[in-house]
Amino acid sequence: MKNDTLLRALARQPTEHTPIWLMRQAGRYLPEYNATRARAGSFLRLAKTPALATEVTLQPLERFPLDAAILFSDILTIPDAMGLGLQFAEGEGPHFERPLRDERQIAALAAPDPTRELGYVLDAVRQIRHDLRERVPLIGFAGSPFTLACYMIEGSGSDDWRSVKTMRHSRPDLLQRILEVNARAVTDYLKAQVEAGIQVAMIFDTWGGILAHDDYESFSLAYVRPIVKALAVPTILFTKGGSPWLREMMASGATAIGLDWSTDARYARKLAAGRVALQGNLDPAALFAPEKSVRAAARAVLDAFGAEPGHIFNLGHGIAQNTPVETVAALVDEVRAYSSARAKNNIPG
Repeated sequence: MKNDTLLRALARQPTEHTPIWLMRQAGRYLPEYNATRARAGSFLRLAKTPALATEVTLQPLERFPLDAAILFSDILTIPDAMGLGLQFAEGEGPHFERPLRDERQIAALAAPDPTRELGYVLDAVRQIRHDLRERVPLIGFAGSPFTLACYMIEGSGSDDWRSVKTMRHSRPDLLQRILEVNARAVTDYLKAQVEAGIQVAMIFDTWGGILAHDDYESFSLAYVRPIVKALAVPTILFTKGGSPWLREMMASGATAIGLDWSTDARYARKLAAGRVALQGNLDPAALFAPEKSVRAAARAVLDAFGAEPGHIFNLGHGIAQNTPVETVAALVDEVRAYSSARAKNNIPG
């Protein structure tokens, strides 16, 4: 592989620079993405057409010297394949026509066969790997069982996830049934992505942080752990708002832990003690600042994580819509230049 910096960082090996990729690096901040999205006619058509998904996956690599590609898809492909009726209304985000609200629905829930119902994703993985020509590794992903359950029960995004939390307290057995099915589905799906060619698997536990402190282990991490164990590639676990459970996440078996911007990088490094890699964690809002400020923010993150191997630079969440392309370019350039100079001179962070 021409650039295996990410893979070496995941293995906590020394690298010539700190690898960088960005959550949602193929997205609406790029004019070329918007042009392809317009050609597709809808987000779902874009995600379900392997040639177009390949095109947008590779677009950021043509602009920026990133160290990884990430499959263009959506975490809600699994519940869509379960028959919940996924739709994306313009400007409103995803919603399901048939959210899980009664016991009969939940009893009938079954993990889909990814080679059939999600074959379009696997076709995209194969095409992306072919078109990448070993330039950089390809990251595949899935939502965590709990995060998927949030959308499946609520029917859409939510400010308070009231339906999910009500089920947790009134009928935890039903929530656990959904989580068990989701865990099987995510395992099968990611294993199929590995077979198709992904080299790293990321689990987005986007809403794990909404759980009460004592519920995170029981309703989120307990269902992630066997997924990680079943995969034959490095894994990255990201829980937005996951700082209270850093120690538990680091003991999950995941190769790397993704950190949001609220996490103290120095504390996380000390807690990891070289046992797991860490990914993160610039606040995406920093990219709306002038270039000089963006470069300073990049250096601050690199200094906080230090010069020891095992850091992957990323944002603390996905790139926001309307982020200036120029500041993304400045960020990538600064991370590469500053970390390269530090590695060359063996300067501690």
